[in-house]
Amino acid sequence: MLKSIYRFFIFAALILIPGLSFAQSSTNRINHFIVEENLLKNDKLAIIATDSLDQPLESINGTFQFSLNNFNYPLEFHDGVAITPNKVEKSTFVFIKHVNESGSHGQLFYVLKSDSGLNPVKISWVVLLIVPAILVLIGMMFRKLLSLAVIAILIFLYFNYKHGMDLTTFFETMVHGIKGVF
Repeated sequence: MLKSIYRFFIFAALILIPGLSFAQSSTNRINHFIVEENLLKNDKLAIIATDSLDQPLESINGTFQFSLNNFNYPLEFHDGVAITPNKVEKSTFVFIKHVNESGSHGQLFYVLKSDSGLNPVKISWVVLLIVPAILVLIGMMFRKLLSLAVIAILIFLYFNYKHGMDLTTFFETMVHGIKGVF
Protein backbone atom coordinates (compact mmCIF):
# COMPACT_ATOMS: atom_id res chain seq x y z
CA MET A 1 0.00 0.00 0.00
CA LEU A 2 2.79 2.42 0.95
CA LYS A 3 4.66 1.62 -2.28
CA SER A 4 1.61 2.48 -4.37
CA ILE A 5 1.28 5.86 -2.63
CA TYR A 6 4.96 6.61 -3.32
CA ARG A 7 4.53 5.58 -6.94
CA PHE A 8 1.49 7.83 -7.23
CA PHE A 9 3.40 10.86 -5.90
CA ILE A 10 6.41 10.15 -8.10
CA PHE A 11 4.15 9.75 -11.13
CA ALA A 12 2.26 12.95 -10.27
CA ALA A 13 5.53 14.85 -9.82
CA LEU A 14 6.85 13.64 -13.17
CA ILE A 15 3.65 14.77 -14.85
CA LEU A 16 3.20 18.14 -13.09
CA ILE A 17 6.75 19.51 -12.69
CA PRO A 18 7.43 20.00 -16.44
CA GLY A 19 4.04 21.71 -16.76
CA LEU A 20 4.80 24.03 -13.85
CA SER A 21 8.18 25.03 -15.27
CA PHE A 22 6.60 25.72 -18.66
CA ALA A 23 3.88 27.79 -17.04
CA GLN A 24 6.47 29.86 -15.19
CA SER A 25 8.57 30.52 -18.30
CA SER A 26 5.58 31.46 -20.44
CA THR A 27 4.33 34.09 -17.98
CA ASN A 28 7.42 36.25 -18.50
CA ARG A 29 7.41 36.14 -22.32
CA ILE A 30 6.50 38.95 -24.69
CA ASN A 31 4.62 37.84 -27.79
CA HIS A 32 2.60 41.02 -28.41
CA PHE A 33 3.19 44.65 -27.61
CA ILE A 34 1.81 48.10 -28.27
CA VAL A 35 3.59 51.44 -28.42
CA GLU A 36 2.38 54.61 -26.72
CA GLU A 37 3.89 57.93 -25.76
CA ASN A 38 5.68 57.91 -22.42
CA LEU A 39 3.47 59.29 -19.65
CA LEU A 40 6.14 61.85 -18.72
CA LYS A 41 5.77 63.48 -22.18
CA ASN A 42 9.55 63.51 -22.64
CA ASP A 43 9.47 62.56 -26.36
CA LYS A 44 10.25 58.92 -25.61
CA LEU A 45 8.16 55.90 -26.53
CA ALA A 46 6.76 53.39 -24.07
CA ILE A 47 6.55 49.76 -25.16
CA ILE A 48 3.76 47.94 -23.34
CA ALA A 49 3.68 44.14 -23.23
CA THR A 50 0.20 42.84 -24.06
CA ASP A 51 -1.67 39.64 -24.68
CA SER A 52 -3.18 38.77 -28.06
CA LEU A 53 -6.17 41.04 -27.34
CA ASP A 54 -3.93 44.07 -26.61
CA GLN A 55 -4.66 43.93 -22.88
CA PRO A 56 -1.57 45.02 -20.87
CA LEU A 57 0.37 42.30 -19.06
CA GLU A 58 1.48 43.83 -15.78
CA SER A 59 3.27 40.64 -14.75
CA ILE A 60 6.13 41.21 -17.23
CA ASN A 61 9.32 42.27 -15.45
CA GLY A 62 12.96 42.02 -16.47
CA THR A 63 15.27 42.89 -19.34
CA PHE A 64 14.28 41.99 -22.89
CA GLN A 65 16.14 42.60 -26.15
CA PHE A 66 14.33 44.80 -28.66
CA SER A 67 15.43 46.06 -32.03
CA LEU A 68 14.36 49.62 -32.92
CA ASN A 69 15.13 50.39 -36.58
CA ASN A 70 17.80 47.65 -36.57
CA PHE A 71 19.54 48.97 -33.43
CA ASN A 72 19.48 46.51 -30.53
CA TYR A 73 18.55 47.76 -27.07
CA PRO A 74 18.06 45.92 -23.78
CA LEU A 75 14.79 47.34 -22.48
CA GLU A 76 13.98 47.09 -18.78
CA PHE A 77 10.32 46.19 -18.22
CA HIS A 78 8.60 47.13 -14.96
CA ASP A 79 4.97 46.05 -14.60
CA GLY A 80 4.78 45.40 -18.35
CA VAL A 81 6.12 48.79 -19.50
CA ALA A 82 9.55 49.75 -20.88
CA ILE A 83 10.78 53.15 -22.02
CA THR A 84 12.95 53.47 -25.13
CA PRO A 85 16.30 55.16 -24.50
CA ASN A 86 16.23 57.64 -27.40
CA LYS A 87 14.05 60.69 -27.87
CA VAL A 88 12.00 61.12 -31.02
CA GLU A 89 13.20 64.36 -32.62
CA LYS A 90 10.78 64.49 -35.57
CA SER A 91 8.05 62.41 -37.17
CA THR A 92 9.54 59.11 -38.28
CA PHE A 93 8.96 55.45 -39.03
CA VAL A 94 9.95 53.06 -36.25
CA PHE A 95 10.19 49.31 -36.79
CA ILE A 96 10.17 47.56 -33.41
CA LYS A 97 11.09 43.88 -33.22
CA HIS A 98 11.44 41.45 -30.34
CA VAL A 99 12.85 37.94 -30.69
CA ASN A 100 12.13 35.22 -28.12
CA GLU A 101 11.84 31.42 -28.01
CA SER A 102 8.58 31.38 -29.95
CA GLY A 103 9.91 33.51 -32.83
CA SER A 104 10.24 37.15 -33.77
CA HIS A 105 7.49 39.70 -33.31
CA GLY A 106 7.75 42.98 -35.19
CA GLN A 107 5.55 45.97 -35.94
CA LEU A 108 5.96 49.13 -37.98
CA PHE A 109 4.80 52.45 -36.54
CA TYR A 110 4.71 55.97 -37.87
CA VAL A 111 5.39 58.25 -34.92
CA LEU A 112 3.78 61.60 -35.58
CA LYS A 113 5.39 64.33 -33.51
CA SER A 114 3.37 67.46 -32.82
CA ASP A 115 3.21 70.16 -30.17
CA SER A 116 0.83 68.03 -28.12
CA GLY A 117 3.26 65.09 -28.02
CA LEU A 118 3.88 61.84 -29.86
CA ASN A 119 1.20 59.84 -31.62
CA PRO A 120 2.38 56.37 -32.74
CA VAL A 121 0.25 54.94 -35.55
CA LYS A 122 0.58 51.24 -36.35
CA ILE A 123 1.05 50.61 -40.07
CA SER A 124 -0.15 47.34 -41.47
CA TRP A 125 1.94 45.48 -44.00
CA VAL A 126 -1.14 45.36 -46.24
CA VAL A 127 -1.08 49.15 -46.61
CA LEU A 128 2.58 49.06 -47.61
CA LEU A 129 1.70 46.53 -50.30
CA ILE A 130 -1.60 48.00 -51.53
CA VAL A 131 -0.59 51.66 -52.04
CA PRO A 132 2.15 50.99 -54.64
CA ALA A 133 0.06 48.22 -56.22
CA ILE A 134 -2.88 50.59 -56.72
CA LEU A 135 -0.59 53.21 -58.24
CA VAL A 136 0.87 50.63 -60.64
CA LEU A 137 -2.63 49.40 -61.59
CA ILE A 138 -3.80 52.96 -62.28
CA GLY A 139 -0.74 53.50 -64.45
CA MET A 140 -1.39 50.28 -66.36
CA MET A 141 -5.12 50.91 -66.82
CA PHE A 142 -4.77 54.48 -68.02
CA ARG A 143 -1.68 54.84 -70.19
CA LYS A 144 -1.98 58.61 -70.11
CA LEU A 145 -1.59 58.54 -66.33
CA LEU A 146 1.48 56.27 -66.43
CA SER A 147 3.91 59.13 -65.86
CA LEU A 148 1.72 60.47 -63.05
CA ALA A 149 1.67 57.02 -61.40
CA VAL A 150 5.46 56.71 -61.66
CA ILE A 151 5.87 60.17 -60.11
CA ALA A 152 3.43 59.23 -57.30
CA ILE A 153 5.38 56.02 -56.57
CA LEU A 154 8.65 57.98 -56.47
CA ILE A 155 7.09 60.51 -54.06
CA PHE A 156 5.81 57.62 -51.90
CA LEU A 157 9.28 56.03 -51.81
CA TYR A 158 10.99 59.36 -51.09
CA PHE A 159 8.58 60.12 -48.23
CA ASN A 160 9.21 56.70 -46.71
CA TYR A 161 12.97 57.02 -47.08
CA LYS A 162 13.08 60.57 -45.70
CA HIS A 163 11.19 59.52 -42.57
CA GLY A 164 13.45 56.59 -41.76
CA MET A 165 12.02 53.62 -43.64
CA ASP A 166 14.50 51.82 -45.85
CA LEU A 167 14.13 48.65 -47.89
CA THR A 168 15.14 46.34 -45.03
CA THR A 169 12.41 47.80 -42.82
CA PHE A 170 9.93 47.48 -45.68
CA PHE A 171 10.75 43.82 -46.29
CA GLU A 172 10.89 42.96 -42.57
CA THR A 173 7.42 44.43 -42.15
CA MET A 174 6.18 42.32 -45.07
CA VAL A 175 7.74 39.14 -43.66
CA HIS A 176 6.27 39.68 -40.18
CA GLY A 177 2.87 40.49 -41.66
CA ILE A 178 2.81 37.41 -43.87
CA LYS A 179 3.99 35.23 -40.95
CA GLY A 180 1.10 36.62 -38.90
CA VAL A 181 -1.40 35.45 -41.52
CA PHE A 182 -0.32 31.83 -41.25
